[in-house]
This record gives sequence, C-alpha cells and structure tokens, in this order.
Amino acid sequence: LHFLTLFTMHRDNIMKRMTGLWRSGLAALLLWCAWPALAAELPPLSLADAKAKQAVILDTRPSYFYQGWPMAGEKQGGHVAGAENLSAEWKYSDEEWPKALASKGLKADLPVALYGAPREVAEVARLLRQQGIKQLFELQGWQSAPREHLARWQQLVYPLWLADLQAGKPVAAAPKGDWKVFEVDWGAPKAYLLSHIPGAGYIDTNRLEEEPLWNKVSDEALKQLLLENGIRHDTTVILYGRNTMAAARAAHLMMYAGVEDVRLLDGGLDAWFVQHLRTETGLANKFEPVKEFGVAIPAHPEYYTTLSQAKELLKQPDSALVSVRTWDEFVGNTSGYSYIKPKGDIPGAKWGHGGVDANSMSDFHNPDGTMKPAREILAMWDQWDIAPTQQAAFYCGTGWRASEAFFYAWLMDWKRISVYDGGWYEWSSDPANPTVTGERKPQG
Repeated sequence: LHFLTLFTMHRDNIMKRMTGLWRSGLAALLLWCAWPALAAELPPLSLADAKAKQAVILDTRPSYFYQGWPMAGEKQGGHVAGAENLSAEWKYSDEEWPKALASKGLKADLPVALYGAPREVAEVARLLRQQGIKQLFELQGWQSAPREHLARWQQLVYPLWLADLQAGKPVAAAPKGDWKVFEVDWGAPKAYLLSHIPGAGYIDTNRLEEEPLWNKVSDEALKQLLLENGIRHDTTVILYGRNTMAAARAAHLMMYAGVEDVRLLDGGLDAWFVQHLRTETGLANKFEPVKEFGVAIPAHPEYYTTLSQAKELLKQPDSALVSVRTWDEFVGNTSGYSYIKPKGDIPGAKWGHGGVDANSMSDFHNPDGTMKPAREILAMWDQWDIAPTQQAAFYCGTGWRASEAFFYAWLMDWKRISVYDGGWYEWSSDPANPTVTGERKPQG
C-alpha cells in the first residue's frame, strides 16, 4: 500500500523518466543500426585521389590487423601503405585527444580518408567530428591496396589468435612445433591463482633476476629454469603479463639464451579480458621438463650489455645508450624507485621515453595497452637521434622497461640492439660513475 501511494504521488515523474530511458535506449539502438548508413554517408575517395589531396589515411581497425595480422579471408595483413591507426575500440579523454591527433598528423584543415568495417569507420568519423575535423571521406579499394606491416608482426600475438590456437583451429603464423604459454609476474602467483589464461604456466621474475641489483641470474640458473618449464631452443614460447614489462623481461632473457620463437601477447592479460575469453583458476600449470636446451647458452650474447660495455658504447659515435625512463627520472627530479636513492641519469645517454612512472610504458602504448605503430615510436626516438642503424643499448632502473623497448625495436627489425641490464641502479651504486641532472636537449 505504501509503495502504491508513493507511485501515485510521483507517477508523472516516474513515467517521464521511464519514457526518457526508453527513448535514449531506442536512440542508441537506432544509432547502432544506422552505423553502416552513416559510414556510407561519407564521400568515397580513391587511394589516388587521397594521395592527390594529401589526405591522412586512417585505419580504424584493431591494432593487430594494422600491425600485420590478416583478417578472415585475407591473404595479406597489415595496413594501407602510409596509413595511421586510430582504432574505433580506443578511448581517449578530452585531455588526451590533442596529443593523439598530433601523433596521427590530423588537423582541422586536412582531409582524412578512413577505412575499416562500416561501424568502425562510422564511430571514428563521429569522434573526429567532435574534435573539429570535418573533411572526412571513406577510402575505396583499400582491401587491394599495397600494404605495410611491422617487420616481425607474427611475434606480437593477439587474444583471439591465441584462443584459436589453443582450440586447435587453423591460425596464421602458427608455431612450427611445440608451443607453451606462460604468465610472467613478480613473486608468488597470487593473482594467477584467481584468474589466468587456460593452460598457462607461471614464471616468477625472481627466477630471472637476483639481488642486490636485480640483474639477470647466471646462465646456468637461466638454463635450469628453461629446462624445468619444458623449454628448448626450438619451443615456441608465448608470454603475457598483467604488466607487459614483466613478460618482456622474460622474453629478452629467453632470446638471449637462444629460444628462437618468442612471442608476446599484445596488450597483456587485459586484452584477453576485454575479449571476454575464458579464464581458469587454480595452481600454476606444470609442463614436462626437458633434459637439453639444444644449443649453448647464451646463443645471443650480443643482446646483453654489461656496465663496462655501456661505458665503451658512450665513446662510440655511431651508438646510443638509451634511457627508457620517465622525464622526471631522466632529469633527476626522482629516482623512480623507493630502493634507489641517487637521482639523475647517465651523462651522454639519450632519452628514449617511458611512461607516467617506473611501472608504466604508456609512451609506447595505444589506449588499450597495445604497441603503438612503429612510425610513432620511431618519431619519438628520432627526436633524440636514436636510429635503427645505431648500436643501441636500452636501459631503465632495473631492466623491465628496457626489455620492452628492446622487444619493440626487435619487432621493427633493428639489427644492433641490447639491454644494459644494470641500468641506473647499477650505474648509480658506484659514486665514481658520473651522473647528470637538470633539463637537457638532444645533442646536435
């Protein structure tokens, strides 16, 4: 009775709200149904005309198709030559949009030719209109246009590919032989116990690095870890993390050891969750150990740089010691770590960007945590004269961020790259090593 009395008293307001909700829901439904039509409303533009207009060509698909993975029914993957990537799946805040537009070369006075699925094109067109970009076209014939792709796109896998591989379905760039999946994180597998990718093993980074400086363990200890987990040099190893830096740390050391086919799940475990794919709970999966790795460790010692080698690198004109740290760490406003007291950086080092803090690589990531297009990373490094032709050693505080930068450079097929494992922690531990603080710009 009390409920009926309240309903009678506020009936008009309740009915207005219900009508409003129904109308907004209907509007959303109509918008969803109309997306193909909205995309079709964009004037068509051929690739030749897009080039003549100096239009920005924009790929609105998920980044893994842009990087090189073929869509269903395609014989070639990758993006239209020269295209930028702005996926319909990404979410930018109002504060992030100006930087995002600048990184893609998008300006109000420039035409933009979009391609992808109709709903993807319509959504990105809507977002660009909100940012004041009005000269929008739909690129015609993009499916048969010349393509570009990340040099080693096969090594940067995506969730649905991994799920299909696990299900025994045919996949592009399938492993040639035995393959295994591992989650990588620091410490006991607490989060792993609650939710992990089905069938994944677990690697604790404490087995990869050791105190006091958190440099890599001995080659013999690294070999033992690999054998315990059933990893030979010819095993395909697919790594993921709740933070991709942890997986990259393992990837670099496995490549140093000699594992020939190491792959990272782009976007990490979050990317798996976004696709609503199945997860498991429980103890870490154990693989059958193997007796022999198959090649001598390290098969690639050139991927690893020591303190003395880093000092020699600074003397070479065609080289780059690359600090993959935040700007505040690089100029000495903070050390970045509670257990590292000295602030500053290595004199002569070049700033390779990082993220918002020591646990972030956001400068290298799209909004969903996937790897940015190579052209954006190259542009970022070019500002500090970090070039593919150089002998480049990446470092950070203790190796995690540097390993991710190393892996991205390797995906881009840089030939002479390594990780200076000791990084700022090792360098700053010796007061005899020179340091520098304060604002500075690229030399030359």
